[in-house]
Amino acid sequence: METTTTGFIVEAITAAIVDHQLTPGAKLAEQKLADQFGVSRTLVRQALFQLSRNRLIRMEPARGAFVATPSVAEAREVFAVRRMLEAGMVRAFIAVAKPEHFHALRQHITKEQRAVAGGSASNRTALLGDFHVRMAQMLGNEVLAHMLMDLLSRCALITLMYQSSTSAAHSHEEHAALVDALQAGNEPLALRLMDEHLQHVEASLTLIPDLSP
Repeated sequence: METTTTGFIVEAITAAIVDHQLTPGAKLAEQKLADQFGVSRTLVRQALFQLSRNRLIRMEPARGAFVATPSVAEAREVFAVRRMLEAGMVRAFIAVAKPEHFHALRQHITKEQRAVAGGSASNRTALLGDFHVRMAQMLGNEVLAHMLMDLLSRCALITLMYQSSTSAAHSHEEHAALVDALQAGNEPLALRLMDEHLQHVEASLTLIPDLSP
């Protein structure tokens, strides 16, 4: 029961960060969270420790827990890791994908399009990220799926900090083009489209290095 409760708290705080309800640098008070979830501070502390391992929060001695404030260097590293992981995912997906997988992905893209047209920003962000996780899940690789979920949570935090006025508004169109290439079995094109897609998302951020001493 304790593990389940801790997992629920981790998921709830992660969702609040992804939905931009918790902003970078926000303090997470243990007692307030314990009261909110109706659990002991021990369980809250366990959840916060797990979130700190996922780099979504930072723990400061004698000060407590705070939502992480990823640096520009960390932001670039997160996208670099995503490009490496998702290139491998594209190769694996082409090798094993079935017609029902492509049908499911196209249904997902339709939901993305509706969200872009009139949905909430948090719902749009979640759907666009879920596309990548769905691909990993269709491979039956839960380790990859969980790694991508962690990375996408960090990307949501990075986006909150560094989003410029030019957003990745055409992500769902890039997803559609990627699915076309995957279904055609065109691995070189699919790899290029995935890499360009992630580069476009990164390029929509204002990642200016901090040159202060």
